Amino acid sequence: MAKIKIGYAPTRRSIFSAPDAVKYRGLTADRLRELGIDFVDITDVNEEGLLYDEAGRIKIAEKFKKEKIDGLFLPHCNFGTEFECARLAKELNVPVLLWGPLDERPDENGVRLRDTQCGLFATGKVLRRFRVPFTYMTNCRLNDPVFERGLRDFMAVCNVVKTFRNMRILQISTRPYEFWSTMCNEGELLEKFNIQLTPIPMPELTDEMKKAKAEGTEVAKVVEYCRANMEICVKDNELENVAALKVAMGNLIKKYGCQAAAIQCWNQLQSEIGIMPCAANALLNEEGIPVVCETDIHGAITALLVEAAALDDTRSFFADWTIRHPDIENGELLQHCGPWPISVARETPKLTYPLAFSHPGSITAEAKHGEVTLARFDGDNGEYSMLLGKAKGVDGPKGMGTYLWVEVENIKRLEAKIVEGPYIHHCVGIHKDVVPVLYEACKYMGITPDLYDPIEEDVKAYLRGE
Repeated sequence: MAKIKIGYAPTRRSIFSAPDAVKYRGLTADRLRELGIDFVDITDVNEEGLLYDEAGRIKIAEKFKKEKIDGLFLPHCNFGTEFECARLAKELNVPVLLWGPLDERPDENGVRLRDTQCGLFATGKVLRRFRVPFTYMTNCRLNDPVFERGLRDFMAVCNVVKTFRNMRILQISTRPYEFWSTMCNEGELLEKFNIQLTPIPMPELTDEMKKAKAEGTEVAKVVEYCRANMEICVKDNELENVAALKVAMGNLIKKYGCQAAAIQCWNQLQSEIGIMPCAANALLNEEGIPVVCETDIHGAITALLVEAAALDDTRSFFADWTIRHPDIENGELLQHCGPWPISVARETPKLTYPLAFSHPGSITAEAKHGEVTLARFDGDNGEYSMLLGKAKGVDGPKGMGTYLWVEVENIKRLEAKIVEGPYIHHCVGIHKDVVPVLYEACKYMGITPDLYDPIEEDVKAYLRGE
């Protein structure tokens, strides 16, 4: 599971009840502890532990920077001081969660202590003036289910943004010559998003494989793992090459400080080591280190974002949109030569030969059914977006490689979106509904969410707490 640290900066305004604001700052902090949220408090900043003036804001900013928070939580414990909230959020440049507890009934004389909702309206406007994107969690009680749901979704959003802003991808060789669709603009990714590529030539990978074989220990562990978890349908020396490739890629990813990799999986590699890299990719994917095919850098970015949206506790799979289902009108085959992590399989995977290639080293297994999120980060001509939507696994003809037949709401609409772009035939799937999290995270990443089904209002309603 990802570890996300939240900066807790409850706020008040002077003309409303300070004691009631202090009461709610304490109740909210207690609820965060009850939910197991890792947060940095501000009780040492002033006697009240509240944000309401410039001196306090400066101290809070210094503390949160030192603690390296991943997100900022601004509970309005009464009306709140909107300009101090905006100044703090602007300086910290992390995702912001805006919320306040539901006010109680006015007393018999009409007196109100907090006017929290009114303060939220004010802060939302001032955050906009400061051009600070923020997430709004509906005005609710601390024990309402929507409070916990909203917090956990916000933590996932923080994890996506944190991942996106600190991304480095190992590029193993160039893209395959025929694959113009997987070209990317390395300079633009760096300039726009701080996404860094680390390109290495193929001989560096094969040299690392030789070192891994000579050392032997780690390769032997991978061989043992494969024999325990797969049906092995290749020769012993081929299995050893799969294991050595896995170890070599893992070593290089670690050496260069990367979180994912994209590899030119054919054809030069086969003449060098005699295998496909698919199974080695799958082994790293199982460890939460995405390795994608055909040097698809945008695919690697997508995989990291999708897993971050699931708080890193669910493995994703990198797939081709391939053919329509022969029997289900809105069905489609998601498939690739065999790089999917084995935890997504519904059967014992076979380590064998792929479709369309004569070299061994791929996995064959049908993936589990159930609901999946499908996504694709992509762009061209200086504009970037994320294709997003859901599907469900269905029965279909037996396939080769790693595969899953899915059904969507309208395959023709989806097909047109992919063809018309900026997307390609690759996507990333995950057995979890992370569409709302990715949709919300897009506002912080500076990319456009692009839902392939007309569910935007449903997603917004979910995020509003409906």
